[in-house]
Amino acid sequence: QPELGKPMRNCYPLPGPNFTYGIYMHRRDGGVPEAIGHWDSVKAKPRKRVMPRDFVAMGRGAVAEGCTKAREFALYYKFKDTRQIDKGILRYGGKAPPGMTFGQPPRPPTPFFDIMQHRYKELWMEQQRARTVFQKVVKKKLQTGAVRENRTSFLRAHPLPVKEESFWHPQRYEKVWAPH
Repeated sequence: QPELGKPMRNCYPLPGPNFTYGIYMHRRDGGVPEAIGHWDSVKAKPRKRVMPRDFVAMGRGAVAEGCTKAREFALYYKFKDTRQIDKGILRYGGKAPPGMTFGQPPRPPTPFFDIMQHRYKELWMEQQRARTVFQKVVKKKLQTGAVRENRTSFLRAHPLPVKEESFWHPQRYEKVWAPH
């Protein structure tokens, strides 16, 4: 029975006051100086990566072989196990080509001399000046006093060609009796 007001004791005796909990490493435990002075580096082991199956290529091959039924396709997939091609050049210790940074080409250098001389501001100002000149030319063309032409005024100035009247009549209307 547990004592009144106290939790029930477990059956395991605790170690003495000199006991250290955790693992003590005799050869490595040098404290802070060893942690700062020596880096634990682990070399990556190149391992063969199993690529997923390439069902598109296997399906093409099965059709080329003349498979038409599901069982034939399953047998073809079983005996002709085609895997996808691994395109990762930087994976597992692969070397990157020179001039490539993690699969992207390097950025062009910043034209620092142009920044110092405010070249970009001057280019922007030239664009704004050219834009205002163009807008003035367009506005002047609209304000020349000429009325803008619509379809009616265009047809008045350029009438459609007159359709010639045909005097040909069918023969059955030629001999129609008409009172005089």
